[in-house]
Amino acid sequence: MIYLTGFHAIEERIKSGGACGPGSCGPLLLAKAGPRAREIVTLAVNRKVRVDRVGTFDLDRLAPNHRGIALQVEDIYDGGAETSLEAFIAALGERKNVLVIILDEITDPHNYGAILRSCDQFGVDLVISRNRRSAKYAEVISTTSAGAVSWVPQAETANLVRAAEDLKEAGFWIYGADMEGEPAYAIDLRGRVALALGGEGSGISRLLRERCDAMVGIPSQGRIDSLNVSVAAGVLLYEAQRQRSGAT
Repeated sequence: MIYLTGFHAIEERIKSGGACGPGSCGPLLLAKAGPRAREIVTLAVNRKVRVDRVGTFDLDRLAPNHRGIALQVEDIYDGGAETSLEAFIAALGERKNVLVIILDEITDPHNYGAILRSCDQFGVDLVISRNRRSAKYAEVISTTSAGAVSWVPQAETANLVRAAEDLKEAGFWIYGADMEGEPAYAIDLRGRVALALGGEGSGISRLLRERCDAMVGIPSQGRIDSLNVSVAAGVLLYEAQRQRSGAT
């Protein structure tokens, strides 16, 4: 069983409808009724999520990082945010502007959560990863993403190379993130675009890199070799949104 303890994570999970409908998550465990916790309890009651009062000692045992409140869930990925690449492509229809992120072995749960938060802020349509994040990292991902994990559409695949090929067949251009790549502002990131981000230290795998149409980089003047992958994701997504909005 997984317990969400961050205020934002709990709130967004309850708000996300299908991800926490009646009977699909809960109970909400309450030990300390501070102002923020009371707001969440009111939300839970309105959404018909059961609320149980528990002792602080019991909550310490179940969810050591709690702030007086915790939400019991089966899986942080259940609900409306989970989809498949096949269903996603089939539902695109004639849409011309679509933005997808491919995560190639992002193993740090803090980075994974931070990327999801940027994806929510910059309107990413789908995040594809090789496999589901480990349950032991669920709380870190949900908290770091500030609850965005409940909203950003995500698809799991066993083969990222095949996923990239499927996207290309659907009219997507695939760009791999690489600090030595062409500056992001010089690449047209409008239309159907997928950005591939490699794992910390290892970068994008060779086979996935070979499926990329070009490599895109972020010009920098730093003395260290690269940006953190979650920071790089935020910069690239901002540039994609800037181009799509027509900003100069």
